Amino acid sequence: MACSATSATLFSSLNPKPLFSPNASLSLPNSLRLNPLSLPTRPSLSLTRPSHTRRSFLVKASSSELPLVGNTAPDFEAEAVFDQEFINVKLSDYIGKKYVVLFFYPLDFTFVCPTEITAFSDRHAEFEALNTEILGVSVDSVFSHLAWIQTDRKSGGLGDLKYPLISDVTKSISKSYGVLIPDQGIALRGLFIIDKEGVIQHSTINNLAIGRSVDETKRTLQALQYVQENPDEVCPAGWKPGEKSMKPDPKLSKDYFAAV
Repeated sequence: MACSATSATLFSSLNPKPLFSPNASLSLPNSLRLNPLSLPTRPSLSLTRPSHTRRSFLVKASSSELPLVGNTAPDFEAEAVFDQEFINVKLSDYIGKKYVVLFFYPLDFTFVCPTEITAFSDRHAEFEALNTEILGVSVDSVFSHLAWIQTDRKSGGLGDLKYPLISDVTKSISKSYGVLIPDQGIALRGLFIIDKEGVIQHSTINNLAIGRSVDETKRTLQALQYVQENPDEVCPAGWKPGEKSMKPDPKLSKDYFAAV
Protein backbone atom coordinates (compact mmCIF):
# COMPACT_ATOMS: atom_id res chain seq x y z
CA MET A 1 0.00 0.00 0.00
CA ALA A 2 2.83 2.34 0.87
CA CYS A 3 4.45 1.54 -2.46
CA SER A 4 1.17 2.24 -4.33
CA ALA A 5 0.75 5.56 -2.59
CA THR A 6 4.30 6.57 -3.44
CA SER A 7 3.77 5.64 -7.09
CA ALA A 8 0.59 7.67 -7.28
CA THR A 9 2.34 10.66 -5.82
CA LEU A 10 5.27 10.29 -8.28
CA PHE A 11 3.05 10.04 -11.38
CA SER A 12 1.05 12.98 -10.16
CA SER A 13 4.22 15.09 -10.01
CA LEU A 14 5.27 13.95 -13.50
CA ASN A 15 1.94 14.95 -14.99
CA PRO A 16 1.25 18.48 -13.82
CA LYS A 17 -2.08 20.09 -14.53
CA PRO A 18 -2.20 22.06 -17.79
CA LEU A 19 -1.85 25.80 -17.45
CA PHE A 20 -4.75 26.41 -19.79
CA SER A 21 -7.95 24.49 -20.25
CA PRO A 22 -8.52 23.34 -23.86
CA ASN A 23 -11.97 24.88 -23.76
CA ALA A 24 -10.88 28.16 -22.18
CA SER A 25 -10.75 31.33 -24.29
CA LEU A 26 -7.54 33.37 -24.31
CA SER A 27 -7.92 37.10 -23.79
CA LEU A 28 -5.09 39.39 -25.08
CA PRO A 29 -4.48 42.93 -23.89
CA ASN A 30 -5.36 45.66 -26.36
CA SER A 31 -1.68 46.52 -26.90
CA LEU A 32 -1.08 43.06 -28.41
CA ARG A 33 -4.14 42.87 -30.62
CA LEU A 34 -3.53 43.28 -34.37
CA ASN A 35 -5.34 46.00 -36.24
CA PRO A 36 -6.16 44.74 -39.74
CA LEU A 37 -5.64 48.24 -41.09
CA SER A 38 -2.04 48.26 -39.83
CA LEU A 39 -1.01 45.06 -41.63
CA PRO A 40 1.44 45.59 -44.52
CA THR A 41 -0.12 45.41 -47.96
CA ARG A 42 1.53 43.84 -50.98
CA PRO A 43 2.75 46.52 -53.40
CA SER A 44 1.09 46.57 -56.78
CA LEU A 45 3.23 45.39 -59.69
CA SER A 46 3.67 47.86 -62.50
CA LEU A 47 4.09 46.34 -65.95
CA THR A 48 4.62 49.63 -67.78
CA ARG A 49 7.84 49.91 -69.78
CA PRO A 50 10.15 52.74 -68.66
CA SER A 51 10.52 55.59 -71.08
CA HIS A 52 13.89 55.90 -72.84
CA THR A 53 15.29 59.29 -71.98
CA ARG A 54 18.78 60.61 -72.54
CA ARG A 55 20.91 60.04 -69.47
CA SER A 56 24.53 60.25 -68.44
CA PHE A 57 26.41 57.04 -67.71
CA LEU A 58 28.85 58.84 -65.42
CA VAL A 59 27.59 57.56 -62.10
CA LYS A 60 28.05 59.80 -59.09
CA ALA A 61 27.88 57.62 -56.01
CA SER A 62 26.36 58.74 -52.73
CA SER A 63 28.86 60.67 -50.64
CA SER A 64 28.15 58.37 -47.70
CA GLU A 65 29.20 55.23 -49.53
CA LEU A 66 32.40 53.69 -50.80
CA PRO A 67 34.13 53.44 -53.22
CA LEU A 68 35.77 56.81 -53.80
CA VAL A 69 34.99 56.70 -57.52
CA GLY A 70 31.90 58.80 -58.12
CA ASN A 71 32.41 60.81 -54.93
CA THR A 72 33.90 64.24 -54.38
CA ALA A 73 37.65 63.95 -53.94
CA PRO A 74 38.79 64.53 -50.34
CA ASP A 75 40.18 68.05 -50.23
CA PHE A 76 43.57 68.80 -48.74
CA GLU A 77 46.10 71.57 -48.38
CA ALA A 78 49.75 70.69 -47.97
CA GLU A 79 53.33 71.80 -48.58
CA ALA A 80 54.95 70.78 -51.82
CA VAL A 81 58.11 71.28 -53.86
CA PHE A 82 57.90 72.82 -57.32
CA ASP A 83 60.64 74.47 -59.34
CA GLN A 84 62.93 73.78 -56.35
CA GLU A 85 60.84 75.98 -54.09
CA PHE A 86 58.42 75.26 -51.26
CA ILE A 87 54.81 76.03 -52.15
CA ASN A 88 51.31 75.28 -50.80
CA VAL A 89 48.96 73.14 -52.85
CA LYS A 90 45.20 73.02 -52.24
CA LEU A 91 43.25 70.49 -54.28
CA SER A 92 40.02 72.50 -54.33
CA ASP A 93 41.83 75.35 -56.11
CA TYR A 94 41.59 73.27 -59.30
CA ILE A 95 37.79 72.86 -59.16
CA GLY A 96 36.14 74.47 -62.17
CA LYS A 97 39.52 74.97 -63.80
CA LYS A 98 41.40 71.72 -64.47
CA TYR A 99 41.32 67.96 -64.33
CA VAL A 100 43.80 66.47 -61.88
CA VAL A 101 45.86 63.29 -62.00
CA LEU A 102 46.72 62.64 -58.36
CA PHE A 103 49.15 59.80 -57.76
CA PHE A 104 50.73 58.39 -54.59
CA TYR A 105 54.06 56.62 -54.32
CA PRO A 106 55.72 54.93 -51.32
CA LEU A 107 58.97 56.78 -50.61
CA ASP A 108 61.68 59.06 -51.96
CA PHE A 109 65.05 57.62 -52.93
CA THR A 110 63.62 54.24 -53.87
CA PHE A 111 63.60 52.25 -57.11
CA VAL A 112 60.30 52.02 -59.03
CA CYS A 113 59.17 55.47 -57.87
CA PRO A 114 61.63 57.61 -59.86
CA THR A 115 60.70 55.79 -63.09
CA GLU A 116 57.05 56.75 -62.63
CA ILE A 117 57.68 60.30 -61.41
CA THR A 118 60.05 61.18 -64.24
CA ALA A 119 57.83 59.49 -66.86
CA PHE A 120 54.90 61.73 -65.88
CA SER A 121 57.19 64.77 -65.88
CA ASP A 122 58.60 64.00 -69.33
CA ARG A 123 55.06 63.87 -70.74
CA HIS A 124 53.61 66.71 -68.72
CA ALA A 125 52.96 68.77 -71.87
CA GLU A 126 50.57 66.08 -73.16
CA PHE A 127 48.47 66.31 -70.00
CA GLU A 128 48.68 70.10 -70.03
CA ALA A 129 47.16 70.01 -73.53
CA LEU A 130 44.24 68.08 -71.98
CA ASN A 131 43.77 70.82 -69.37
CA THR A 132 45.09 68.52 -66.64
CA GLU A 133 47.48 69.04 -63.74
CA ILE A 134 49.60 66.24 -62.29
CA LEU A 135 50.25 66.03 -58.55
CA GLY A 136 52.58 63.50 -56.90
CA VAL A 137 52.28 62.61 -53.19
CA SER A 138 54.36 60.67 -50.67
CA VAL A 139 54.76 60.65 -46.89
CA ASP A 140 58.23 62.22 -47.16
CA SER A 141 59.04 65.78 -46.05
CA VAL A 142 59.50 68.66 -48.48
CA PHE A 143 63.21 68.60 -47.56
CA SER A 144 63.47 65.00 -48.75
CA HIS A 145 61.58 65.90 -51.93
CA LEU A 146 63.93 68.80 -52.60
CA ALA A 147 67.05 66.70 -52.02
CA TRP A 148 65.76 64.03 -54.40
CA ILE A 149 64.91 66.61 -57.08
CA GLN A 150 68.41 68.04 -56.74
CA THR A 151 69.89 64.58 -57.36
CA ASP A 152 70.82 63.71 -60.94
CA ARG A 153 68.65 61.11 -62.69
CA LYS A 154 71.66 58.97 -63.51
CA SER A 155 72.25 58.65 -59.79
CA GLY A 156 68.65 57.60 -59.04
CA GLY A 157 67.39 61.16 -58.55
CA LEU A 158 64.60 63.06 -60.25
CA GLY A 159 66.14 66.22 -61.60
CA ASP A 160 63.77 69.13 -62.25
CA LEU A 161 60.09 68.19 -62.43
CA LYS A 162 57.27 69.93 -64.27
CA TYR A 163 54.67 69.38 -61.55
CA PRO A 164 54.59 69.60 -57.72
CA LEU A 165 55.60 66.83 -55.31
CA ILE A 166 53.39 67.05 -52.23
CA SER A 167 54.51 66.20 -48.68
CA ASP A 168 52.08 64.07 -46.68
CA VAL A 169 54.12 63.73 -43.48
CA THR A 170 50.94 63.46 -41.38
CA LYS A 171 49.74 60.64 -43.66
CA SER A 172 46.27 62.21 -43.60
CA ILE A 173 46.02 62.53 -47.40
CA SER A 174 47.07 58.93 -48.00
CA LYS A 175 44.57 57.77 -45.40
CA SER A 176 41.69 59.79 -46.83
CA TYR A 177 42.28 58.24 -50.26
CA GLY A 178 42.48 54.72 -48.85
CA VAL A 179 46.05 53.97 -49.95
CA LEU A 180 47.90 54.08 -46.63
CA ILE A 181 49.51 50.86 -45.35
CA PRO A 182 49.09 51.48 -41.60
CA ASP A 183 51.73 49.11 -40.26
CA GLN A 184 54.34 50.43 -42.71
CA GLY A 185 53.36 54.09 -42.69
CA ILE A 186 53.67 54.43 -46.47
CA ALA A 187 51.23 54.63 -49.38
CA LEU A 188 50.43 52.10 -52.07
CA ARG A 189 50.73 53.21 -55.68
CA GLY A 190 47.28 54.79 -55.93
CA LEU A 191 46.29 56.96 -58.88
CA PHE A 192 43.11 59.03 -59.14
CA ILE A 193 41.68 61.04 -62.02
CA ILE A 194 39.57 63.93 -60.72
CA ASP A 195 37.35 65.93 -63.06
CA LYS A 196 36.82 69.68 -63.10
CA GLU A 197 33.87 69.35 -60.73
CA GLY A 198 36.14 67.75 -58.13
CA VAL A 199 34.65 64.25 -58.56
CA ILE A 200 36.88 61.16 -58.69
CA GLN A 201 36.11 59.44 -61.99
CA HIS A 202 38.88 56.82 -62.05
CA SER A 203 41.19 55.11 -59.60
CA THR A 204 43.78 52.38 -59.74
CA ILE A 205 45.94 51.00 -56.93
CA ASN A 206 49.07 48.93 -57.50
CA ASN A 207 51.11 47.10 -54.91
CA LEU A 208 54.54 48.45 -54.08
CA ALA A 209 56.54 46.51 -56.68
CA ILE A 210 54.38 47.34 -59.72
CA GLY A 211 54.82 50.58 -61.65
CA ARG A 212 52.03 52.36 -63.50
CA SER A 213 51.53 53.24 -67.16
CA VAL A 214 51.49 56.85 -68.29
CA ASP A 215 49.96 55.74 -71.59
CA GLU A 216 47.00 54.07 -69.88
CA THR A 217 46.50 57.04 -67.56
CA LYS A 218 46.33 59.39 -70.54
CA ARG A 219 44.01 57.06 -72.48
CA THR A 220 41.62 56.79 -69.52
CA LEU A 221 41.65 60.57 -69.09
CA GLN A 222 40.83 61.06 -72.78
CA ALA A 223 37.97 58.55 -72.54
CA LEU A 224 36.60 60.34 -69.48
CA GLN A 225 36.70 63.71 -71.21
CA TYR A 226 35.02 62.26 -74.30
CA VAL A 227 32.04 60.76 -72.45
CA GLN A 228 31.61 63.92 -70.41
CA GLU A 229 31.44 65.90 -73.64
CA ASN A 230 29.18 63.24 -75.21
CA PRO A 231 26.95 61.97 -72.37
CA ASP A 232 24.83 59.81 -74.70
CA GLU A 233 27.88 57.70 -75.66
CA VAL A 234 30.20 55.27 -73.86
CA CYS A 235 33.73 54.10 -74.61
CA PRO A 236 34.39 50.38 -75.18
CA ALA A 237 37.53 48.52 -74.09
CA GLY A 238 40.79 50.11 -75.19
CA TRP A 239 39.05 53.10 -76.78
CA LYS A 240 41.29 55.88 -78.09
CA PRO A 241 40.41 59.26 -79.59
CA GLY A 242 39.21 58.89 -83.17
CA GLU A 243 37.93 55.36 -82.67
CA LYS A 244 34.27 54.38 -82.74
CA SER A 245 32.33 54.83 -79.53
CA MET A 246 29.10 53.09 -78.51
CA LYS A 247 25.49 54.06 -77.81
CA PRO A 248 24.32 52.58 -74.48
CA ASP A 249 21.12 51.19 -76.00
CA PRO A 250 20.15 47.58 -76.86
CA LYS A 251 19.39 48.50 -80.49
CA LEU A 252 21.78 51.37 -81.19
CA SER A 253 24.76 49.50 -79.73
CA LYS A 254 24.47 47.00 -82.60
CA ASP A 255 25.93 49.66 -84.88
CA TYR A 256 29.18 49.40 -82.93
CA PHE A 257 29.24 45.60 -82.81
CA ALA A 258 28.50 45.39 -86.53
CA ALA A 259 31.48 47.64 -87.30
CA VAL A 260 34.13 45.78 -85.26
